[in-house]
Amino acid sequence: MYVWLEVLAGSALGIGLGAVSGLVPGVHSNTMAVLLLALYPVLILHLGPVAVASALIAALITHTFLDIVPSTLLGIPDPDTALSVLPAHRLCLTGAGQEAIRISALGSALGAVASIPVFLLFLVLLPSFQPFIDWWAGILILIVAGLLVIRSEAPSIALALLLVSGLLGIFSLRYSYVAWNNIGTSGLLMPLLSGLFGMAALLSSSHGKIPMQRFEGLSLERQAVMKGTLIGTVAGSMVGWLPGLSTATANGLIASFVNHERDGRGYILATSAANTANAVIGLAAFYAIGRMRNGVMVALSSIPLPPLHAMLEASLIAACCAYMLTILLSKSALWLNRLDTKRLNISVMVFVSLLSLMLTGPFGILILACATLLGLVPPILNVPRMFLMGAIMIPVMLISFGIPAI
Repeated sequence: MYVWLEVLAGSALGIGLGAVSGLVPGVHSNTMAVLLLALYPVLILHLGPVAVASALIAALITHTFLDIVPSTLLGIPDPDTALSVLPAHRLCLTGAGQEAIRISALGSALGAVASIPVFLLFLVLLPSFQPFIDWWAGILILIVAGLLVIRSEAPSIALALLLVSGLLGIFSLRYSYVAWNNIGTSGLLMPLLSGLFGMAALLSSSHGKIPMQRFEGLSLERQAVMKGTLIGTVAGSMVGWLPGLSTATANGLIASFVNHERDGRGYILATSAANTANAVIGLAAFYAIGRMRNGVMVALSSIPLPPLHAMLEASLIAACCAYMLTILLSKSALWLNRLDTKRLNISVMVFVSLLSLMLTGPFGILILACATLLGLVPPILNVPRMFLMGAIMIPVMLISFGIPAI
């Protein structure tokens, strides 16, 4: 009974912190994990160790729900959902921003539920096959990248963008130690992906008033929901367990099955399911083989390990509350029609630039500028921006093959 109370208290704290990290552009759940660790001596006295661990997990799960809000309404990507900003922001500009957010919330909720049996399956079966699985991670990314290029309308241009963005990703991650605050490779993902997908999209977007937002229900058939949930959960589960992969890689994998231009709604649902499934399966990888897939797991490893059932309970509590909170916040799109797009875009770009400078210093600004310039190229050549995911896919693939690219 006492453990259950700790789970409830910790989940409430984590949901609040996850809401902040999800709604504030550029702030990740890892940031909240650092904050919780800093407050650990105080929190453990008043709440207990299980509550602190529950807060860590709840913040991570909540973040995966709410990060769609700034992506949709402001066009700013979170590192885990960079590619999904394209169809979500596109729907917002047609007046369907609330629908995009609700579709994402549905996808995350379904991903959370569907990942539970996968969690238990992976926990029991996969640890003994881990060396074999690690090697095949690079092969999987190579296959996904090849499929994306071959199926594109301009394979040569798509391949060029994939390789050039890959070089930028390698450069950013290799020299990440130059960044301020010694935040490591993960910190450079913020200016890198914000430039490729956020700043570039804002610079090329139209000016004037944001269209009147309206909600007329979800334009998704049951078959599309089932397909998106299945693809997203599988992709999220794979990157949640495999080494060196992230939800950004899962987005690229999903793009080979769901076209984000022709089926934007299905793509949003699938990527949202992958984002949340990745977080849940990352917990399984931590408990089964001690692999820390994100900053939250690193923080969790530095405190007494709580019972696994308590972490699953915190995950489900956070998923339920975050779903309702996301639905509630989707209505905030209604007042955006009163804002001037040009001024809003400029404000957002200034904010992202200042945040990049604060977190990563001049090197982060350099990466942001290079990524933004590269992000402007695909629309000029009439090629989807998804090929810029080479910035993540190629470094991860090289690492899996044992090539010292970083």
